[in-house]
Amino acid sequence: MNIYEMTRREFEKLPRRKWREIIECDSIIILPARFDWWGVVKYKVRQCLARLFRTTMPETWEVGHLHDSGFRRMDFVAVQGCKPICLLSGCSDVIHFDGIGGLGYRWLEKYGTVPQLIPPSAWNMDCLPSGLLRLWTGRGKIICGPALSSFEIFAVNADEEKDYGRVD
Repeated sequence: MNIYEMTRREFEKLPRRKWREIIECDSIIILPARFDWWGVVKYKVRQCLARLFRTTMPETWEVGHLHDSGFRRMDFVAVQGCKPICLLSGCSDVIHFDGIGGLGYRWLEKYGTVPQLIPPSAWNMDCLPSGLLRLWTGRGKIICGPALSSFEIFAVNADEEKDYGRVD
């Protein structure tokens, strides 16, 4: 399959990576969650019933396309060249470039402390014919963090290739 010819449905049918599997790719496609009308209806009915019976509603959103935070969930497709590899997350409402804090891949091992200078990554984005957004970096490859509420991706260069495939 070629990402330039794929539809959103074809991207959604890709296999999921294994839990905590580290994926190396050269670009990522963003798949925002589809709007869940049935989930919205169920949530609104529960809200009305809670008001009617004077009970409290749970604090978290219970709508399939929304994260607990109220923001829409996203999934991500790892891509190598023009070929899709797998789906990466599905539960994230935010993407962190170069990790939470932007300190880079394995920053503590590299620097021993919070670095004073972080090499630039030059992140880029375009829009595929399907209307989905694709991200890539000028530094070489992307390492994808585990599927958590916050999705971390890291730009890595040739010096960091020895760490590929390593699972904590």
